[in-house]
Amino acid sequence: MHPSFEKADRLSRDVIGAAIEVHRVLGPGLLESIYERCLLRELELRGIPVVRQRQVQINYKGFVFEDELRFDLLVDGILLVELKAVQEVLPIHKAQLLSYMILLDVSLGLVINFHEMKLVDGVSRMILRGANRE
Repeated sequence: MHPSFEKADRLSRDVIGAAIEVHRVLGPGLLESIYERCLLRELELRGIPVVRQRQVQINYKGFVFEDELRFDLLVDGILLVELKAVQEVLPIHKAQLLSYMILLDVSLGLVINFHEMKLVDGVSRMILRGANRE
């Protein structure tokens, strides 16, 4: 089991609750950037540490460099959240989240689509292969 999986799993419930609050107040139909800033604020109000974007080290066949990874939110260093405001979450959105999770060694990620009338219908969980197994 990934060392942070259980904590990330518990934290994901808090993040989904915060996203539901943002969606309840703002409703669907706004730009993704608005939801991102408001969810960031909601998490801060709840005392949950969160960052946007970060320099990461990439190692490609011995070629090592740093570059900025433009993820939406990294919660407490262990849960990656990708926000969308789209008609439909596509497989590429989930693939992008999974690639970011691998680069950051984060065991659990969420795709949250604020375009849904009922936010819980727009939440998808992504788990790194083997991260939730002993």
